[in-house]
Amino acid sequence: MALKSLKKKRRIQVVALAAVALTVSTVLIGIAMKDGINLFRSPSQVMEAPPAPNEVFRIGGLVEEGSLLRGAGTEIHFSVTDGGATLPVVFKGVLPDLFEENQGTVATGRYVNGVFEASEVLAKHDETYMPKEVVDALKEQGVYQEPEE
Repeated sequence: MALKSLKKKRRIQVVALAAVALTVSTVLIGIAMKDGINLFRSPSQVMEAPPAPNEVFRIGGLVEEGSLLRGAGTEIHFSVTDGGATLPVVFKGVLPDLFEENQGTVATGRYVNGVFEASEVLAKHDETYMPKEVVDALKEQGVYQEPEE
């Protein structure tokens, strides 16, 4: 009878240990993913509900014509629009070769004091490609035009 009680106790300990290990691993995965997930927002969404200055997210839209200004060194200023709102962007670094006005772009960074501080800027890679999020945001504002074949 003592042997049966010992087996039952051991089984409960193993199940409890497995539950603790599962909980700890779930929490660690959640913490790791929090740093790796960047939510997408259109300029209109950012203007409607500005995120906290420490929140990293992605914006996308078209580079507004006439807004591209190169500053001292590698600092570049431009605006991204979705047709409903325009968001000023500052980026320190080298822009992709395909980056130009009236073209689709996606940038990762933070919204601080009314300016999006980009840490990474991506440009479309051919004549027909634009990220799905950017197309959806432009369609929502009624300014998206299908590419010519």
